Amino acid sequence: MYATTMSSAVSSSDEQAALRGQCTVFLTGHGPVSAAGLLASIPPDTAVDRYGEGGVVAELEAEIAERLGKPAAAFLPSGTMAQQSVLRVHADRRQRQTVVFHPMCHLHRHEGQAFQRLHGLTGRPAGDADRLMSIDDLTPIAEPPAALLIELPQRDLGGQQPDWPDLLAQAEWARGRGAAVHLDGARLWESAAGYGKPLREIAALFDSVYVSFYKGIGALAGCCVAGSADILAEVREWRHRMGGTLFGLWPNAASALSCLRRRLPLMPEYLSHARGIAATLRDLAGVRVVPDPPQVPMMHLLLSTTQERFAAAARRLATERRIWTWPTAAPTGDPAVQRVELSVGDATRTLSPAQIGEIIATLLA
Repeated sequence: MYATTMSSAVSSSDEQAALRGQCTVFLTGHGPVSAAGLLASIPPDTAVDRYGEGGVVAELEAEIAERLGKPAAAFLPSGTMAQQSVLRVHADRRQRQTVVFHPMCHLHRHEGQAFQRLHGLTGRPAGDADRLMSIDDLTPIAEPPAALLIELPQRDLGGQQPDWPDLLAQAEWARGRGAAVHLDGARLWESAAGYGKPLREIAALFDSVYVSFYKGIGALAGCCVAGSADILAEVREWRHRMGGTLFGLWPNAASALSCLRRRLPLMPEYLSHARGIAATLRDLAGVRVVPDPPQVPMMHLLLSTTQERFAAAARRLATERRIWTWPTAAPTGDPAVQRVELSVGDATRTLSPAQIGEIIATLLA
């Protein structure tokens, strides 16, 4: 039996980095992030921009606009800046302040209430934190909102997303009340694979779309907002006001473009592998897959173990077998059940579902 004391857990970020650095097998995503790997995603002949104008930044913006079927797109250095900017534009145009979103919305939970403190917006959560927002959660709302924000897929729920008819109904509800419909598409690349629909068809439901480049496709930090030309002109002004129009944005934009072209075609394969993994884990005692089957190339695993036992087992896998899983697990309402997020990418695809099942079983030993 593995040790179960906290002293056996990975105790610091430096120790985590050291353990991760000597591992040769990686369970989640695209594997370890390194400076060399990220720099390699920037072609040496990249055309540089100047304050966001021209060069590879313009090339990336044009490609995102075309892929999403929108007239225009703008590159920004962070999703926090991007979504606050476009929601401010929607609110100012309607002379309304309320933004409706799921209780687990990133703006609500992870940005220090900046949408309120910096932009004077009011958040209105709809539905329950432990399930998807649905049209039934929206219909009782009488207050006229400035925008409805929908996240696809819902990361905190294991990558769940509403069925297509309900998604259509939510967008129609917002437009029927004169509100904008905005997509938090940080993982839209994965979402499109889950729906089995072209990016353009999903994006067509929304007035504005935010997509991230460092998450599912593994590029340097950065994102784009796409929408109508007039909305994007205002977003660019807010980018400048918020300090996001850096002298050169080209390294991040070039990385985004190359990683997008390399990994976007692989999303259906990532999804197929995720479902194969879930089918294997379904029969493993002490494991519950959320959702089952996965709706996109990610899932949450609820594991019957304690924080201490999990951390000790993960450390032992790293030190004895050079397998990197997770340094810790997230607690749940039950101290005997822990949660981890398994995102499927290049590294995950090198392991068969059977191998992954054996690794997860070891974490439960």
